[in-house]
Amino acid sequence: MDALFDPPGGRWQPVSPKYVTVKRLSVLLSWGIPTIVIAVGPGVIWSWWAALAAGIVGLAITVWRWLRMPKIVAAWGWCERGTDLCIRSGPMFRHLTIVPYGRMQSVEINSGPIDRHFGLASVQLVTASPLSDAAIPGMPRADAVALRDRITAVAETADAGL
Repeated sequence: MDALFDPPGGRWQPVSPKYVTVKRLSVLLSWGIPTIVIAVGPGVIWSWWAALAAGIVGLAITVWRWLRMPKIVAAWGWCERGTDLCIRSGPMFRHLTIVPYGRMQSVEINSGPIDRHFGLASVQLVTASPLSDAAIPGMPRADAVALRDRITAVAETADAGL
């Protein structure tokens, strides 16, 4: 990352490498299964060439998304600074969010069944503005709990919004 997406004063933490597996399972569920359904449907209704075309396009998109997941997950990172939390993401279209602790209304931890299977959770920072909400996905559960507790403690001592 360059200086534009690397503000001074913090040490960047990566998300868990297990999050690659979670994201790849998500690709299979959201692109692989529909590809099979869409490829079989035209084959039954029209002809084999329509099924073949739909299958090739769907398979190409699924493989492309599958292969990109390690780079997408590696781009996620977060760091705590004195009075704010920084979150960055995106390998191609980079995004940096800095949330001041004074703007936080609450801190939520979410963990779906696949996340729980891999021992992961996401931390959602809720602020007064719905446009500035930020989330850190793919954190190990212990790290998510520790981050939640640290943010809560800092907010209480700074008399912030929490």
